[in-house]
Amino acid sequence: MNRLNDTWLRIIGISTLLAISISVNDYYQRPYSPRMLFKIMVTLGTITAIWHVMRYLLIYFRKRYPRKSQFIKRLSLTFLASSFINTVIIWLSWALQHLITYGSLTDFRIYHDMASITVNNHKLSLGLYGFDIVLAVVNFLFFQVMYEIVFFIHDSIIREKQLRLAEQEREMLRAANLQSQLDALKQQVNPHFLFNSLNALDSLIEDDPPRARVFLEELSTVYRYLLRSNEHHLIDLEKELGFIQSYYHLLKTRLGDGLQLNLVIDDRYRTYKLPTLTLQLLVENAFKHNIVLPDQPLVIDIRTDQAGNLLIQNNIQRKNVRVASNGVGLSNILTKYRVLSQPTPTIREANGQFEVTLPLIDASN
Repeated sequence: MNRLNDTWLRIIGISTLLAISISVNDYYQRPYSPRMLFKIMVTLGTITAIWHVMRYLLIYFRKRYPRKSQFIKRLSLTFLASSFINTVIIWLSWALQHLITYGSLTDFRIYHDMASITVNNHKLSLGLYGFDIVLAVVNFLFFQVMYEIVFFIHDSIIREKQLRLAEQEREMLRAANLQSQLDALKQQVNPHFLFNSLNALDSLIEDDPPRARVFLEELSTVYRYLLRSNEHHLIDLEKELGFIQSYYHLLKTRLGDGLQLNLVIDDRYRTYKLPTLTLQLLVENAFKHNIVLPDQPLVIDIRTDQAGNLLIQNNIQRKNVRVASNGVGLSNILTKYRVLSQPTPTIREANGQFEVTLPLIDASN
């Protein structure tokens, strides 16, 4: 439970109960004296202590037994605990007032009238050793009903905030996914990419028809995956790897030995998930910003580690000509992980290598 903000309720409630106590005991009709002021202060302290004890117990047992099936148990334990503690507080209050009034506790006893019932002309007390069952029940019901209303209002406000936050996060994730999809489609569908792919396919049709058939199948796999990528926020690592291998095959057909992709994946992580198109964005990022030549091959390694992370690494050999980039690829990945409340990916450059570490998401959790 988030912190309960009931400061004003406590101030107004304690002040009201103090005013009622002063009125009932006719303190306002008695002459003012230090002893009278002290009694009022003791009364204020008693009311404040009882209020905060009840408040603490109601919150504690509500956290401890939150389910509906535990409702009776929660009420019973709250009543028993509050009755015992409040009786002790009242007993101490009476003792303190007796001490101030008479100067000692020699003749002190629980002398306040207790609630009682009469049966066959016999008066039966409903209290024992300072415990008054009627007072305890009234006190419990007063605080229980009042704080149930407070809890209801508090939980309603929290739920409303959570719903608004969840909707905002869904919008952020939807926007991030849309941006990723648009960036990927722009990269794949732009005339330059399509021209190169069709040229490669045309050459293969004439020189190597079986390879042309495979190329065409991989091309259709890539586009089909891209078009369906907005259906889910998360995708199995196994499916994302299948897509990236098709994507790599298209690039490899054109670039030959200039591009190398190495996969070392622990089988136990293949059912783990990650945001869709994440690997495509990272491979595209590496391909876009680095030289890709047979004598200067771009080597991309994708592997898992023992901590359940996916590491994507490539050697750095940046192009001399600055490549136009909107810079949203990596930021979209970070945004997706943040919106999904997952650990933040890490990005670093060291020893001539660019490396991104992606925490994989356990679907069972």
